Amino acid sequence: MTEQANEPHIPVMLSEVIECLSPKDGGIYVDGTFGAGGYTRAILDAANCHVIAIDRDRTALDAAQSWASEYEGRLDLVHGEFGSVQEHVRALGYDLVDGFVLDIGVSSMQIDQPERGFSFRFDGPLDMRMDADIGQTAADIVNEMDEGDLADIIYKYGEERMSRRIARAIVTARKEANIETTSRLADIIRSVMPKKHDKIDPATRTFQALRIFVNDELGELERALEGSQEVLDENGRLVVVTFHSLEDRIVKKFLRDKSGQQESVSRHLPDLPSKKNATFRLENKKALESTKEENLKNPRARSAKLRYAIKTHRSENAKMEVSGQ
Repeated sequence: MTEQANEPHIPVMLSEVIECLSPKDGGIYVDGTFGAGGYTRAILDAANCHVIAIDRDRTALDAAQSWASEYEGRLDLVHGEFGSVQEHVRALGYDLVDGFVLDIGVSSMQIDQPERGFSFRFDGPLDMRMDADIGQTAADIVNEMDEGDLADIIYKYGEERMSRRIARAIVTARKEANIETTSRLADIIRSVMPKKHDKIDPATRTFQALRIFVNDELGELERALEGSQEVLDENGRLVVVTFHSLEDRIVKKFLRDKSGQQESVSRHLPDLPSKKNATFRLENKKALESTKEENLKNPRARSAKLRYAIKTHRSENAKMEVSGQ
């Protein structure tokens, strides 16, 4: 995701998310990426339902305390990872839910906090952890990791073609002094990049790669998708908004596989039915994208893609738990 100017948080593709999720009275929904609560509030306003809101950033949950009481017990705020959705839902005493929504990536609130170290727009500590109490920081990675491994991370998660050049520059610079701030890292990256005009800052892809690695974002997404099969009731809806190709590729493959489709050998032939038992039904094969009007109001939406699917049946594990076997 590219760096944006300091703007208030606006939920991306909000109307499309609510339409695809289709909240109903009495339903139970999980917002796995709570953030500023935009999706959660819209879900609660759309129906007399209940929302389980998950975020690993405690500051996001703390900020919600000022308005959570407006919904009279219809909201559970959960500190944790959305990849553990099944564990969180069970801990609250629920067996199955009617919808699960995810907005993947860093929130604009986190980007706008210099002390979190997500953005090179501000000079701050090189942290990048979504949960500020757990795991290695980005500074730990750039100061301690082997050059080859560092290059691999920048290439894999940032899709940066100059990854080896950047990794070499980082290793050289850290011999003089540890790299502790966002500004210093960004300057190191820019110093070895070609002097050509580009739409994005030369440091963007490397910062993205470090953030994804530090927070295991793709692994978290994969775990959440697998967990959705266990927590969604029959006709429950999975809605996922992604912001770059790495995320979208994972969601697209998961939904294709779990909806009983295999890619055809030719683009001129239809997809072939899979021998696997389908657990999801696709209403749209192609991703939905934001409108031109939204893109003008909210630049973050420009790269967004929304995919959704409907659960075809309860999982066997859920059936056993509901029946008390």
